[in-house]
Amino acid sequence: MKISYNWLKQFIKTDWDAEKTGELLTDLGLEIEGIDTYESVKGGLKGIVVGEVLTCVQHPNADRLKVTTVNIGEDTPVQIVCGAPNVAAGQKVPVATIGTTLYTAEGEAWTIKKGKIRGEESHGMICAEDELGLGESHDGIMVLDANVKVGTLAADLFKVENDEVFEIGLTPNRADAMSHYGVARDLKAGLLQKEIFLELITPSVSSYHVDARAYKVDVDVQDYEKAPRYSGVTISGIKVESSPAWLQNRLKSIGLSPINNIVDITNYVLHELGQPLHAFDGDRITGNKIEVKTCKAGTKFTTLDGVERELHEEDLMICDAKKPMCIAGVFGGLDSGVSEHTSRIFLESAYFNPVSVRKTAKRHGLNTDSSFRFERGIDPNLTEYALKRAALLILEIAGGEITSDIVDTYPKKIKDFEVRLSFDSAKKLIGETIPEETIKSILSSLEIKVNNVTEAGLGLTVPAYRNDVQREADIIEEILRVYGYNNIATTEKLNASISNSSRFEDYKLQNIIGNQLVSQGFYEIMANSLTTPKYVELSDDLNADHNVKMLNPLSSDLEVMRQSLLFSGLEAVAHNINRKRNDLKLFEYGKTYHQYTEAREEHKHLSLFVTGNKTEERWNAAAHPGDFFYLKGTIEVILQRLGLSRLKSTPNTSDIFSEGMSFSVGKKKMVDFGLVKKSVLKHFGISQNVLFADFNWDNVIEMAKHNKIKFSPISKYPSIRRDFALLLDNNVTFEDIDTIAKQTEKQLLKNVNLFDVYEGKNLPQGKKSYAVSFIFQDENKTLNDKQIDKIMSKLQSNFESKLGAELR
Repeated sequence: MKISYNWLKQFIKTDWDAEKTGELLTDLGLEIEGIDTYESVKGGLKGIVVGEVLTCVQHPNADRLKVTTVNIGEDTPVQIVCGAPNVAAGQKVPVATIGTTLYTAEGEAWTIKKGKIRGEESHGMICAEDELGLGESHDGIMVLDANVKVGTLAADLFKVENDEVFEIGLTPNRADAMSHYGVARDLKAGLLQKEIFLELITPSVSSYHVDARAYKVDVDVQDYEKAPRYSGVTISGIKVESSPAWLQNRLKSIGLSPINNIVDITNYVLHELGQPLHAFDGDRITGNKIEVKTCKAGTKFTTLDGVERELHEEDLMICDAKKPMCIAGVFGGLDSGVSEHTSRIFLESAYFNPVSVRKTAKRHGLNTDSSFRFERGIDPNLTEYALKRAALLILEIAGGEITSDIVDTYPKKIKDFEVRLSFDSAKKLIGETIPEETIKSILSSLEIKVNNVTEAGLGLTVPAYRNDVQREADIIEEILRVYGYNNIATTEKLNASISNSSRFEDYKLQNIIGNQLVSQGFYEIMANSLTTPKYVELSDDLNADHNVKMLNPLSSDLEVMRQSLLFSGLEAVAHNINRKRNDLKLFEYGKTYHQYTEAREEHKHLSLFVTGNKTEERWNAAAHPGDFFYLKGTIEVILQRLGLSRLKSTPNTSDIFSEGMSFSVGKKKMVDFGLVKKSVLKHFGISQNVLFADFNWDNVIEMAKHNKIKFSPISKYPSIRRDFALLLDNNVTFEDIDTIAKQTEKQLLKNVNLFDVYEGKNLPQGKKSYAVSFIFQDENKTLNDKQIDKIMSKLQSNFESKLGAELR
């Protein structure tokens, strides 16, 4: 949510800078995620001054150029070459001085420099409207009022507005703060705790009155459960046109595009007070009647965006005598909105049931500023005040007169909440004693009425707009956030219970492997478990029938629970690559979810992603890309760290890999890994190789529990190394050699390592050369050559008989 600081200061006259105010708002629970600068004219017209053209003569070397001398308020006039056809001596004009930055219509910056144009020096530029961002005209230079003083800053002349805009990460429960008035109300309470007493200024509506009862629209609310309060008034004789600059600037500062003065005023009041409004063209209301009701299921209705929608039987609609005109609290209709031909309106201000609006908005996939507020719960007692506020603004800006009494259907008033606060409960939850007078002051500043005071606590009335404060715990939270979490002293004593948990607890093993991966340069990611159902189409291994679907999805991209960690991880990879971070090593712990006929299942996984270079570029070493064997080594280290060393490898035939492998321990698969197919990567806009590993973490945990830690003293006897250079068939793997060697000698052979591979010239067709080392050691004595030679001879014999190997 965006909040303009200039707008906020209309409610509370603070002289704090935006950074300091933002810190206080964050402490109050309205987290400021950023502060942006807004300028009503890009660049703020910095460097633009009013000049007077003293002379204007034809350029000696160009028919379409003039050479002028311009007084810009300095000691000497400046010479400027100008190509505008309307430039003439005696004019007051805007001048961009040397060093001024101007912006094109596309927002590209360029700087005014001293130079020569066709041989004549030019020390600035006389500007047109579009060059300054003050209009679209480029027919000639702007000619200013003759009475404007030379040297006047253009920013002052054109009243350029500079503003700072807060981006507030509003939590769903804080419906009361979804407006500038709501934020100002919190800010006042926060300043009060710092002993800064400022008045909360609200716009006056005391001048509101009915001019003539000449145009009445009857209102019939047929569903009070969905529309507990509905108000409206007619205004006639209006003129629909562009809004004044101040109103456009207010809306632009918070990211809204001005439309016309009537619509802009409804949007202005929405963001000012938090009350959504809607203006109907009075001439399009058949029968001068408004009916608030539901329509038959399947009724066709075209909204303002031109989309024809099919209504649900539970959708609350605003209708006239014949047709629906608006989806209540969500979106207006195409045929009932205000246009340039509108001369009279029916202005609506209502309180709609939050649940009803939320369901309707989700059904139609609509998310508007109005639905955002209605579905969280607005102030039901603000309806009439906001209506009067908007009506007065319309009279001021669009003219006209109020031509009916306010219709206000409110049969069952929404009551305030009665809550009892115990001082002991507050002390227990907060952790220290806050003085009773401070508590009462905080509650009063939040418009929570203190009805009675006893030694034990307070009897309170919470206003209806605070629908998130209905329990004692909620009251205590309100006290604490205004008092300040930072003002609660840190305890000097920490109490903890020692748990006797297994060393194989999931979180312990996660931390062990997570720390190990971080030490290897990996970064942990956390992706949303909700995803799009379209991803299952990228792999034949996934089945759309196994998707766990959301009953009330937030969007089409978040309709199902994920069946694989691959696609959410690739989203993160693509996000980083698009921001020039091409070298990535990522990991994620997460779950996958599956719907089967019998039941739903969820499985824990660990995923790894490697793309780009595995090490950074350095002056003394070349960068090396992360390849299949780098990922394989990382996986082996993870499994070894958990005591899983007897790994069986098999080719992986999954259609997400162009080449892949699987590791198993016994009959349990531990991990699938490999190079992700180009066709899958293309879907995410990734053009570089990505390696992916998917650990079945449930299986890993289960097998790790069978691992028993064994230890023995380090042998004091030396190890001995011997090497073989073996000529082998191309289909023989190192795993074959390793397996035969360890079967041949189970006691003394400690390690087998492949340290060189050669294929090509000087070798027979279909052959390759492996250089393999063998490490031998006896824990109890020093080995001699005779023992080692005997073992090596046996190894050679087995390699020859079982693998067809030859010594080179």
